[in-house]
Amino acid sequence: MATPQTAAFHTLGCKLNFSETSSIRRMFEDKGYSTVDFGEPANVYVINTCSVTDFADRKCRYAVRQAQKANPEAKIVVIGCYAQLKPEEISNIPGVDLVLGAAQKFNVLNYIDQIGTMDKGMVIAGEVEEANSFVESFSFGDRTRSFLKVQDGCNYNCSFCTIPQARGKSRSDTIENVLQNVSKIAAKGVKEIVLTGVNLGDFGNGTEVIEGIKPKKEALFIDLIKQLELTDGIERFRISSIEPNLLTKEIINFVSQSEKFVPHFHIPLQSGSNEILKLMRRRYLRELYEERIEWIREKMPDCCIGVDVIVGFPGESEIHFNETLQFLSNLDVNYFHVFTYSERSNTLASEMKDIVPMELRRKRNEILRNLSARKKRQFYLKHQGKIKKVLLEYTKNLDTLTGFTSNYIKVKVKGELSLVNELRSVKLENLTPEGVFEASLT
Repeated sequence: MATPQTAAFHTLGCKLNFSETSSIRRMFEDKGYSTVDFGEPANVYVINTCSVTDFADRKCRYAVRQAQKANPEAKIVVIGCYAQLKPEEISNIPGVDLVLGAAQKFNVLNYIDQIGTMDKGMVIAGEVEEANSFVESFSFGDRTRSFLKVQDGCNYNCSFCTIPQARGKSRSDTIENVLQNVSKIAAKGVKEIVLTGVNLGDFGNGTEVIEGIKPKKEALFIDLIKQLELTDGIERFRISSIEPNLLTKEIINFVSQSEKFVPHFHIPLQSGSNEILKLMRRRYLRELYEERIEWIREKMPDCCIGVDVIVGFPGESEIHFNETLQFLSNLDVNYFHVFTYSERSNTLASEMKDIVPMELRRKRNEILRNLSARKKRQFYLKHQGKIKKVLLEYTKNLDTLTGFTSNYIKVKVKGELSLVNELRSVKLENLTPEGVFEASLT
């Protein structure tokens, strides 16, 4: 039997979801629950879902089965983007007791006791417009880094994306509250914070009014990072994914001179064809993207640059794909996250013609992933023999630690557990077939 008042949590999807799951976990702990790993016996299982990754339904069902296997009598709660988009569908999954939408998920403890003995799960998911306030979140559990949410929602309405339907309009925390959360995180001994949001560069839009006092002016993302640079206790700040049209030269210039913000950007491209970008309803063309990359390279030659790209979008001909392939081949970037387009209901793209066969989508995905692997290896080898500072992390191998350089090169090094969460200089020596540098402490 499970120990009374125990809860377990499982997260699907992005860093933003991880920050929110961590905050919800702390709510349970503050209420007297003990938390255990997902898959261990617990009274309550909370599954935080995603709508961006493929097979959302399949992954949700698998997580539910895991929870049922660990404790058939447990209460199973499903939250997150998929829960907002398809609440009735999820409620029909055997074993699901409660489905909470975007506006209700942070009140999960208020609903636990309402779970009854119905044939299917109880759904409390209103219109996404109800999710109109910013709820702070940040992750703990990893001693070395924390994911800190500073922005939520999106106003962009790209033709392939369901995020605005799942999370609502763009809204932000205040700089003052972000700084308070940074202090809380630093007090736990965390050395690195990753700033997260749905559309991070849109920070400042929909800023919450605190105690009835409206901010003197609408803050921008550049204002936030300038304030964070002045904080104590955190050694590194890392910017998660940021749109190219919102990654201004001012932001790039600031990061290039910063002592705390690391030289690493992840910038969604989605397609190297202007025609496809227009069909996607993106807010830039490839020329602007290329300009941003060139500016980063001028200011930070060793910066690591990651790219999101979608293959198989409706209407993507062989000519369009080859445009993307050629563009990325010539672009001085270092790795890709390649997504195979999959239809999302209630999006403009789902109604478009000229559907790309799935077999061809997968083939194009493989071509780009192979190019990504080559670019990443080339980037790593440029740094072979160099000495870099690494934030050391725990691994299950007791005499080996892992970690990342400021410019996102993964290393492993022989070292004692006492070095975990230390920033130490290492020499990058041998690149393994797995794409990790073997390094030595200097």
